[in-house]
Amino acid sequence: MNEHGWDIRLEKISVGYGNTAVLSGIDALFPAGRISVILGGSGCGKSTLLRHIAGLSRPLAGKTMIDEQDVFALPPKEFRRLRRHMGMLFQDGALLGALSLTQNVALPLTEHTRLPQRTIAAAALRCLALVGLQDFGEYFPAQLSGGMRKRAGLARAIITEPRILLCDEPTSGLDPINAARMDQLLLDMKSHHPGMSLIVVSHDLASLARIADHILVLHEGKAVFQGSYEQLSAVDDAYLQNFLQRQSQNNEPSQAEGAGLPDPKVRSALHKWLDK
Repeated sequence: MNEHGWDIRLEKISVGYGNTAVLSGIDALFPAGRISVILGGSGCGKSTLLRHIAGLSRPLAGKTMIDEQDVFALPPKEFRRLRRHMGMLFQDGALLGALSLTQNVALPLTEHTRLPQRTIAAAALRCLALVGLQDFGEYFPAQLSGGMRKRAGLARAIITEPRILLCDEPTSGLDPINAARMDQLLLDMKSHHPGMSLIVVSHDLASLARIADHILVLHEGKAVFQGSYEQLSAVDDAYLQNFLQRQSQNNEPSQAEGAGLPDPKVRSALHKWLDK
């Protein structure tokens, strides 16, 4: 891959579903050759924004500029050509259960090139080796742990040597050791491909501290922070500090307190059933 990278710039972007905006008026820059992390609480629109950057959904308003091109204003052929330079790691790996790991990783080359099968298989094995799965090429997804499936998903995402790598919650559901391994793999991608733009959606604070060069924080439909981890840690903002310190805002009591007590009729019926 050419070391010249592509900046990704969002200009007054609004995205959502139907006519309902999840995020509005987002201005952001994801610099080339860096790992940018989109951070925020569950349901704040992180994955929605990532899908938009991937070209899977059009914005309700605004522009997405990649390599100084307005992505959604491109002719269809140029739009498809641009998207070929993107790799995507989905939350669950999104592997096909009927295919082996080698076949899953090879899928982009199998579907879109006329390379000999031997060449494609060798490329797939090379990518599996990069993520530490070179001995599992003949295994099927159901035979592997969640962490291994995510690593295989990363191998598939990089087999086309994309200029842009998008990762949706790469460490979610992983134990601390495998989460740290995934973080290191992303750092390795940055090292091996200096021009690659990596965008990672996450709410994993430990991962954030390890990998983030640039951070965008989303809250209540807006971008509330952009900058480095050091700058984020120093910001005097109640929401951001509560988020980083894993505290409930304003020490709010649990909404479940005193709520949801069992219906006496249901409890009585359950007792009769349990005591049979």
